[in-house]
Amino acid sequence: MATLPSTRAASTGGYLVLRLIKGLSTVCGWVSALMILASVLITCQMIFVRFVMEKSTIWQTEAVIYLMIGATLLGLPYVQSLRGHVNVDLIPILIKGRARNVLAGVVLLMTMAVVSVILFYAFENWHFAWERGWRSETVWAPKLWIPYLALPLGFGLYLLQLAADFVALVLGVDRAFGLEDN
Repeated sequence: MATLPSTRAASTGGYLVLRLIKGLSTVCGWVSALMILASVLITCQMIFVRFVMEKSTIWQTEAVIYLMIGATLLGLPYVQSLRGHVNVDLIPILIKGRARNVLAGVVLLMTMAVVSVILFYAFENWHFAWERGWRSETVWAPKLWIPYLALPLGFGLYLLQLAADFVALVLGVDRAFGLEDN
């Protein structure tokens, strides 16, 4: 009978590049947390302005939306480094040794392929917004390249963390799916 897995954060094995990428992912996690905090504070300010001061709000709702989307995207590499993404691990728990490593490698390569396609189109979308000077159609009218930057930045850093995880798996400094062989 299988027991619950004891997964752990990705290991760097002392390799400088892997440590730098993990550090960058951690910084992304902190930035993401600060963006969530800022969105909460802006929401509180918006509630105060609307219901206590009885005035309308202009920029708050849009800013909160952009901050939450940005926090989600910039948090991707951090969550990957902690192995915090939702996954189904029935098969990895049941298989052992080399088969588990091969499965982990295939999963990482497939994920990197999908994220690369998303990154390409995210960069293209951001570049259009930058090049054409797109602005939001609201009263606030911020330049859209600023919030759109979270797309290529978040997926690019996520791809970098996935590549670091793949390299760590190939070098043998990290376990497949973070699972220990029993």
